Amino acid sequence: MSELMLQQCCELSAGDSALTMDEAHSLLPQLDPRWQLDTKNRSIGHTYHFKDYYQTMAFVNVIAQVAHQQNHHPEMHVSYKQCSITYSTHSVDGLSLNDFICAAKINAAQTL
Repeated sequence: MSELMLQQCCELSAGDSALTMDEAHSLLPQLDPRWQLDTKNRSIGHTYHFKDYYQTMAFVNVIAQVAHQQNHHPEMHVSYKQCSITYSTHSVDGLSLNDFICAAKINAAQTL
């Protein structure tokens, strides 16, 4: 279990700073290796694939629960057999620890 999985998101404001490229790269190995940083290191994303629409929607509901509990919400694109998730923290105009915490929680929930 990732150390990130045990943490809780905190409220951030425009005065807080985004993670540096080095900080983001140091956190990435704590996630499923399929999570990727975008080319500008401003977001992380992953596309999950499922057997059918029912499994996809069940997973979307898990993401909604994590987002509600953590008060941190991803961008999602849902189709019949897949769900693409992108995390970025708008208030810091880049990545924050919250993005990695939520990604870790989704990883853990997806393996249950």
